[in-house]
Amino acid sequence: MRAPLKIDNRTARRLWLASQGLSDTPTGPLDLYGTIQKLGMVQLDTIQVVSRAHHHILWSRNQNYREKMLNPLLAKDRAIFEHFTHDASVLPMEFLPAWQRQFRRMVVTARRWHGDLEGNPYLDELKDRIRAEGALSTHAFDTKIEGEKKMWARPPHKKALDYMWMTGQLATCFRDGFTKYYNLPERVFPDHLRNRSLSEKDELDFLMKAAVDRIAIGTQGEIQKFWETTSAKETKDWLETANLIPVEVTNADGSTTPCFGAIDIEQRLTQLSAPTSRLRILNPFDPAVRDRNRLERLFGFNYRNEMFVPATKRIWGYYVFPILEGDRFVGRIEAKADRKAARLNVIGFWPEPGVKWTKARQAKLDAELDRLGRFVDCTEVHWVKPIQV
Repeated sequence: MRAPLKIDNRTARRLWLASQGLSDTPTGPLDLYGTIQKLGMVQLDTIQVVSRAHHHILWSRNQNYREKMLNPLLAKDRAIFEHFTHDASVLPMEFLPAWQRQFRRMVVTARRWHGDLEGNPYLDELKDRIRAEGALSTHAFDTKIEGEKKMWARPPHKKALDYMWMTGQLATCFRDGFTKYYNLPERVFPDHLRNRSLSEKDELDFLMKAAVDRIAIGTQGEIQKFWETTSAKETKDWLETANLIPVEVTNADGSTTPCFGAIDIEQRLTQLSAPTSRLRILNPFDPAVRDRNRLERLFGFNYRNEMFVPATKRIWGYYVFPILEGDRFVGRIEAKADRKAARLNVIGFWPEPGVKWTKARQAKLDAELDRLGRFVDCTEVHWVKPIQV
């Protein structure tokens, strides 16, 4: 067994940012599908404080992106599809043959969330309506919540539609705003991919290799968490025969962690360059910060999402954006877009401990706020409270 390849902390951070499309300046020609393919998935989210997560994530990689550009890839080009990774996401359509594994696995989750609906004639009724009428959203149905109205309670038609979507019996056809329209898979998925059958071993191998390729270096748990399509045992068994490169990564606190490196990790290291020094405001659901433990291990950045924390118990705020500069997270900011007034309101700002907030940094932050504002048609940036650093 070869000795582990030692990777210092700064190099590890730069590898991660490069693999996440955050190393280059976010300008130039836009290859939207290429960006999604490079990331592997882009999480979808309903919350629109500035821009919905999926739009903000894509804009962060290339600021020529605009919000109306994503849906045509789904609705017209059939280049991407929607399903559940760690959460609802869009994925490259080329992943569909291997993703049959996830359709099967999600039966367990779907039953836990919505009850065991397999064999329920109501599912066939819904599919028959879609077959006859075409793509339908939840608004086409009017069943009511049965029993006590509890938080997250859903009427029968929403449970049934989501159950079939999670298990691959229905597919997202397009979205109108953020309203999802369901259709039969054979009307959405290209035949050559829908009918391509892989063995379970090949499905697993495809997804695990794709995860490692996009993570560059990571622990068993981090590799497993990337898609969340495998169990700990499946991941461990695959890694034992994958012939990945053993590496030892120095963390932000000086400790070291044994990891697995992609097969081409040494080539990646020789091609690695310093990321742009441009300051970026990332989304809380950005894949670069989604694994909070990995984020803290590599960057020393303790970041938690406080949207569901009672206001009186929040440390920072409701929807707080991480601020990335080069290969460091230098602060966090809370902002909200008032699109009707064309104003981007800055509610709170906190530089990281030990980061000196100079006039030059402030100028870079102001420039990024202006760019973010223009992205959502806000022509003015308004600081609700004067900056205090």
